Amino acid sequence: MRRSARRRRTVSAYREDGRTVVLLPARMSEAEERRWVGLMLEKLARQEKRRRPTDEVLAERAGRLSAQFLGGRARPDSVRWVTNQNARWGSCTPAEGSIRLSHRLQGMPEYVVDYVLLHELAHLLVPGHGPRFWELLEAYPRTERARGYLEGVAATARLPHTVDGDEDDEDESGGRAGG
Repeated sequence: MRRSARRRRTVSAYREDGRTVVLLPARMSEAEERRWVGLMLEKLARQEKRRRPTDEVLAERAGRLSAQFLGGRARPDSVRWVTNQNARWGSCTPAEGSIRLSHRLQGMPEYVVDYVLLHELAHLLVPGHGPRFWELLEAYPRTERARGYLEGVAATARLPHTVDGDEDDEDESGGRAGG
């Protein structure tokens, strides 16, 4: 919440770095504040729902990310949102060239969705989670931040905090790889 003495009657809200910022008049009572915060959160949720990308937009985004961070080498045959992934943020089937992202990512900050999408694109090039896989993701500057965001969401919901089961995979040498 940000209160302003200059603001007299209007209330506004926006998302900034994964946080919701609500701008309120300084003189507003606590009861009015609670009411307006609830209304503004509902309004933002409706706006975000309208802005959720389609599968086609997601596929275009995958193409841009592959070009920018993987030299265009990762070329999925399909990229789509799915509603049946409640324990993973995304998954990839390299043999089919298919990438699926959980609908739970919709409405999250773009850098988080980009990270998960890039993670799955990297699996088209390296199936496991060994050192070669993680080297591919080093090019994306927000990897650690996105992983932290997902861990926070997972902790809040008491869910596993892996993208596609990465904590359970073996690295290229046959040993366990950290997620």
